[in-house]
Amino acid sequence: MAFLSATLDRVKPSPTIAVTTKAQELKAAGKDIIGLGAGEPDFDTPENIKEAAIRAIHEGKTKYTAVDGIPELKKAICAKFKRDNALDYTPAQVTVGTGGKQVLYNAFMATLNPGDEVIIPAPYWVSYPDMVLLAGGEPVVVEGPMQTGYKITADQLEAAITPRTKWFLFNSPSNPTGAGYSWDELKALTDVLMRHPHVWVMTDDMYEHLVFDDFKFCTPAEVEPGLYDRTLTVNGVSKAYAMTGWRIGYAAGPVALIKAMGKVQSQSTSNPCSVSQYAAVEALNGTQHYIPENAKLFQRRRDLVVSMLNKAQGIVCPTPEGAFYVYPSIAGCIGKTTAAGAKIADDEAFATALLEETGVAVVFGAAFGLSPNFRVSYATSDEALTEACTRIQAFCAGLS
Repeated sequence: MAFLSATLDRVKPSPTIAVTTKAQELKAAGKDIIGLGAGEPDFDTPENIKEAAIRAIHEGKTKYTAVDGIPELKKAICAKFKRDNALDYTPAQVTVGTGGKQVLYNAFMATLNPGDEVIIPAPYWVSYPDMVLLAGGEPVVVEGPMQTGYKITADQLEAAITPRTKWFLFNSPSNPTGAGYSWDELKALTDVLMRHPHVWVMTDDMYEHLVFDDFKFCTPAEVEPGLYDRTLTVNGVSKAYAMTGWRIGYAAGPVALIKAMGKVQSQSTSNPCSVSQYAAVEALNGTQHYIPENAKLFQRRRDLVVSMLNKAQGIVCPTPEGAFYVYPSIAGCIGKTTAAGAKIADDEAFATALLEETGVAVVFGAAFGLSPNFRVSYATSDEALTEACTRIQAFCAGLS
């Protein structure tokens, strides 16, 4: 359609949203569907946070706020960064957006010129490359294969940097793999970045508190203080506090960058929901006791899913360090035919046949930049996960 912007030709709709929507439509039509596509916790927002939102409504805190966040929330974010990450920020260095996605998008819109490059490790969250493209930049994808735990090496990062590189976009623990970089692994990457002062660092720390076993989370500006002045540390309340629908993300970084991002927001969405902001203040300042409890629950589900998927013929499923995803390889299934006669030419064909023949909805690996794989979100009940994995095992056993 000639009326539409040519920029839209550079991007595609979100595959994760498409899978979730299709699963919901099939469920509404009476099909027996188990959705493992959505990246959100299945438990409710904690009561203290909901009460804070209700209190804000009754107190009339329902008007426009400052474009990039209320002072109380910015202060709470500064305290969070100090408490959890040993990072000192002032409220002037903090911005609040309508979810982490808007914060990332604002940063790209505020900084990218045509031809600027953004290094993105793959597998990546589906929106990263498209946000870069919408902002006029060029994504440079660096693959971290299963053999290296879905993580990239310092040598790979060094090789990807050019004079046109503006950002290195970093996500640990990762969506879609759950892979987490240890302090030493991250230090190797930050050592490379210290040799290239024109490259800025954007970190997506959304799964910071969902880590397992003895894994210790760390973030680039914490590991290498020399990067502090060119790092945007992004986080939010969606995952750790089960607040996906409240849409609050935030970031801290250099004042000039934060002001520029605020300018973008002032001419697009303006302020995030006022009530959600007051709820987020309580999330960050209030009790944190349920966070490790939820992490233990997710770890149990991880172990269940990894164990069951590794018993499926043709599937290899590594054990992730965090988040609530697994990213199994289906290399052993490619080229085979399902019991219903569908040819498994690639991971998208696998996911389509799996949904149509078993009612299990997963997201195919090509959407995340590394194939042949699929992503499972195990943020659902043990019963649903057991049934879904049983169906996947039967589906794989039927391949020939």
